[in-house]
Amino acid sequence: PAIGPGAPCRSLSADSRPGQYLQHSIVPTMHYQDSLPRLPIPKLEDTIRRYLSAQKPLLDDSQFRKTEQFCKSFENGIGKELHKQLVARDKQNKHTSYISGQGFDRHLFALRYLVAAKGIVLPELYLDPAYERINHNILSTSTLSSPAVNLGGFAPVVPDGFGIGYAVHDDWIGCNVSSYPGRNAREFLHCVEKSLEDIFDILEGKSIKA
Repeated sequence: PAIGPGAPCRSLSADSRPGQYLQHSIVPTMHYQDSLPRLPIPKLEDTIRRYLSAQKPLLDDSQFRKTEQFCKSFENGIGKELHKQLVARDKQNKHTSYISGQGFDRHLFALRYLVAAKGIVLPELYLDPAYERINHNILSTSTLSSPAVNLGGFAPVVPDGFGIGYAVHDDWIGCNVSSYPGRNAREFLHCVEKSLEDIFDILEGKSIKA
């Protein structure tokens, strides 16, 4: 079921000016896109390090050591050759750009795509339950704030997840939530509404309601 936004759950208080908390920008979206530098693909060892840093809080010591072994084997083995091929493809496609930072998932996904394209046996790193778990995204969100869009949304990316399209306007905030059977999208929206009420209470100097 898809549960869309109804009327705004609450407007700003009488002593609050419209746009007091949210500010308009006179610069159009994507205005500076063409002037942005083209970012290189990060080193494989940096991606592996970021991946392990993200996994460590989620795994016990035994699981983490096993995942660490899979990573080192991949980094020093087939991953090294796949990374070279990925860099070569990147040089041939000057119109694209890798977004660096903490985006280890995109780098590892691109290497996995190369494995599938070449019909190579999937490396143990991708068979690790820890890899599957960290790529199981229960919340998948995207903003749809545009005067040209009245209502929009998308499906969840996993069977037990939520797909959330949200919009932030001058006088209201809303979201369109979809889920497969087994998840309660309406209950999730009630939690979103309560969170927004709490945020407004804080901004207006009021106590949060229990």
